[in-house]
Amino acid sequence: MRYSELFLPTVKEAPAEAEIASHKLMLRAGLIRKLASGVYDYLPLGLRVLRKVEAVVRAEMNAAGAQEVLLPGVQPSELWKESGRWEVYGPELLRFKDRHAREFCLGPTHEEVITDLVRREVKSYRQLPVNLYQIQTKFRDEIRPRFGVMRSREFIMKDGYSFHADEPDAERTYGRMYEAYKRIFGRLGLRFRAVEADTGPIGGSFSHEFMVLAQTGEDLIVTCTGCDYAANLEKAECPPPSDHKVEPPEELKRVATPGKRSVEEVCGFLGVAPARLVKTLLYVGPQGPLAVLVRGDHEVNEAKLRSYLKVEAVGLASAETIEKLTGAPVGFAGPVNLKVPIVADISLKGQQNFVAGANEADTHYVNVNFGRDVPVPQFVDLHVFTPVERCPRCSGPVEFIRGIEVGHVFKLGTKYSQAMKAVFLDAEGQERPMIMGCYGIGVSRIIAAAIEQNFDAEGIIWPAPMAPFDVVIVPTNYALPDIREAADRLHGELESAGLSVLLDDRDERAGVKFKDAELIGIPLRVTLGPKGLVKGEVELKARAGGEVIAVPLEEAAARVRQSVAEALSKSAS
Repeated sequence: MRYSELFLPTVKEAPAEAEIASHKLMLRAGLIRKLASGVYDYLPLGLRVLRKVEAVVRAEMNAAGAQEVLLPGVQPSELWKESGRWEVYGPELLRFKDRHAREFCLGPTHEEVITDLVRREVKSYRQLPVNLYQIQTKFRDEIRPRFGVMRSREFIMKDGYSFHADEPDAERTYGRMYEAYKRIFGRLGLRFRAVEADTGPIGGSFSHEFMVLAQTGEDLIVTCTGCDYAANLEKAECPPPSDHKVEPPEELKRVATPGKRSVEEVCGFLGVAPARLVKTLLYVGPQGPLAVLVRGDHEVNEAKLRSYLKVEAVGLASAETIEKLTGAPVGFAGPVNLKVPIVADISLKGQQNFVAGANEADTHYVNVNFGRDVPVPQFVDLHVFTPVERCPRCSGPVEFIRGIEVGHVFKLGTKYSQAMKAVFLDAEGQERPMIMGCYGIGVSRIIAAAIEQNFDAEGIIWPAPMAPFDVVIVPTNYALPDIREAADRLHGELESAGLSVLLDDRDERAGVKFKDAELIGIPLRVTLGPKGLVKGEVELKARAGGEVIAVPLEEAAARVRQSVAEALSKSAS
């Protein structure tokens, strides 16, 4: 490919709206252009990267036994109403009506459509398992799309779904998909971790997220320094307390705390540590109001709360509801004589003589005890993991790192097959719901994640397997016949060897060409200049901090092939 023929509009400055490196560099390097909020055009360079990612995904999915399909992006409301998600999915589901006033949506995901397809075609256990995937455009009407293709409204996703006759078979496929994902992200040259994760609104019994490690990642990962445990912060298990001292229960007392509402204010006024104060938070969900008790130095993990309640949504009660339930304004709720169901965080198990709100304005209780003042509640892991806690597997120290979610595997069970009557006849002729798995990869998000992990002040540094071209040839003055003849010959030799090559044949200064080569991040640069050609040499420079190496012109093609092969092998290892 000749640079002069390539549609590659690079720019020096990114728009002010671009906040993170990947968004800035994808715009500056001419990979994408914004069409509307959260909706982007892919230009030739960006599409080349996208197709490379897709090729790796397809290869590994096919090797793992999945078969590719292509499902409609427009989905009828009837399927979503069958699954129960039409009303609960939220405003991210873009709904519309056709000319006949029939309701449809733009697919943010395809559980309903794939379940409908399989239930119409599969009737017997002899036809199972089935493992299907697609690579397709999705649309989620994000309230605040940001960070370019990292969190856009329209995006490209690989979503796969498997259907099984029994749990062991479902778990075997889950394991194959898990291993396939590890190979995909390894082959793409990404540094990543697979972490335990919350299943979220898609549902299911357990799941793993695949996180590309990057300082700009939106997700916090808890990872053990002593074993292989890793989990998304929403999922990280908090071990039971081991440091509660046994002490005699003291007399329950009401104390005035005028105007003291926050943990800091109450603890400062009473002279107690935040760990000795119990916050009473009122939540409202489909099952009605619920009081959640947590330590003053902890926060409620609402993902864990939803999982415990087996609901898709739960929210804090309004100020009016709190006052109606407790008789007190916000800041003074407590568990003593509270007439709503109570659940306590596991860190409170064994807690004695603690401070809590008294359900009266400007008043708190001290020396509250479970069993005497408050019925002993159910203790559940409900708080956000903190850095001072230990690994729930080996009790070793943990560290927090940031990651960008690029893949997610779920074991869905029968959530959709039961709701949509995707059933089969087993060997005894009994009708049973299919057991499902779900496997997603953010194909377009991978591009942004890779840049967040691989860039410098000059531009992108592509991992070799994702690079739009393997090598860029930069003649310092293409107009000179000797340089042009050598550059064209090298370009032809490398393309004949199966490499993707960009020849910068533009009438530009060498400095401009070098800047653009650095910006677009092609892994290897070959420079041909008049002084070098007099010596019969060209210069090779790796984009990732490599030194400039002079090699004989007649050996250049072989050295480039060797360098590209080594870079690809290193990324996959």
